[in-house]
Amino acid sequence: MTRAAVTRAVVSRSRFAYGAVVAVGVLLASAACSSPSSGDQEPKADRGTRAIRPVEGCGTTSWTDPTDLAPTRTPARCRPGAPAPRPLRQPRTLTIATGTLSAEYVAPLQVALDKGEFKKEGLNVTLKVLPTPDSLPLLAKGDLDALWAAPEAAVMNGVRGGFDIRWVAGNFSPDPKSESGLWVRLKEGESVGRVAMAGRKMGTMIGKGSVIAYPMEKALREHGGGLDKIQYQQLGSADVLTALQNGGVDSAWLLDPVWRRVADKPDYAFLGGQPLGEPLGGMLYGPNLLDDDVDAGVALLRAYIRTINTYFASDYKRNATFVTYVAKLLGTDDATLRSTPSLHMDWEIRAGTTDRLQSAYRAQGVTQGDALPERETVNRSLYEEAVGHKGP
Repeated sequence: MTRAAVTRAVVSRSRFAYGAVVAVGVLLASAACSSPSSGDQEPKADRGTRAIRPVEGCGTTSWTDPTDLAPTRTPARCRPGAPAPRPLRQPRTLTIATGTLSAEYVAPLQVALDKGEFKKEGLNVTLKVLPTPDSLPLLAKGDLDALWAAPEAAVMNGVRGGFDIRWVAGNFSPDPKSESGLWVRLKEGESVGRVAMAGRKMGTMIGKGSVIAYPMEKALREHGGGLDKIQYQQLGSADVLTALQNGGVDSAWLLDPVWRRVADKPDYAFLGGQPLGEPLGGMLYGPNLLDDDVDAGVALLRAYIRTINTYFASDYKRNATFVTYVAKLLGTDDATLRSTPSLHMDWEIRAGTTDRLQSAYRAQGVTQGDALPERETVNRSLYEEAVGHKGP
């Protein structure tokens, strides 16, 4: 029995503390079944035995030290068109789950699909809209190949319970001019420098256990609050701003481009958002691409990285034609997409991010026990192989 099959058998007997993973547990009885294997077994992604070769167009700028947490860090980049495709000997069909197809951070996947970047690698990729709690057990047992999401509390608890899942590539960090994040409606006598957040009611689409807990904790503590000192009200995406404006909540986490609606109003203040230079989400792999078919796992990231280098390497919103093209893919309009700064697309994962996330989850009371070490939550080896970097 392969390592992946053993893991899946263990998963079927696991229990989870986090409420969102209760739904995951219902489906675990079938997780002991083996997922389809590629047959011709390659070295596993976490064994350090795969050959790493130099990649043309990906030199010293194609990798940055994971411990570099500087907000001004320049994201890793190869030349446009690099890394070049290396078609698999046999075509593979892969399914990637994502919570949405309309958010800007999904644009690299949409463009890669539309421009045929996955096809160039011999991959027939399907993007499937599915919430993370529903995706996790399917990813763990091999019914899904990858998940475009984030290492949320549900993911950490799933790994703790036996899921063979790793965060394998980042997605983006915000532009310094972005004000996507925590907004508060000011009370009389308050200003952005004098806001008492303890006891406030916060509106959020995701509630507890989201990766925004980490940046939110930092912003709250700077203003006399904390994740354990506020009240949460989970709302639909269309209701968060309305509730903030009509007094149903007095603070909210506002995403692009919603924050633009209050940015110029004196009664509202922006307290902080996602850390600059630090992606908090991206691609997660299960046993199919971590164990059974690592070649396909590297090929998928190679296509994704090539798409960033070719189309999203810098301020892509300066190109009006490209903005119109992306807006059409995402099902939005040009003006909405142009109303916020370009995202800093970034395939790398910073050191310690999952440690900081787990600390915030514990503060919210959605995880228990010691934090999982990074080696059990993150695997950088696949994107390093894609760009030809030999890790330490």
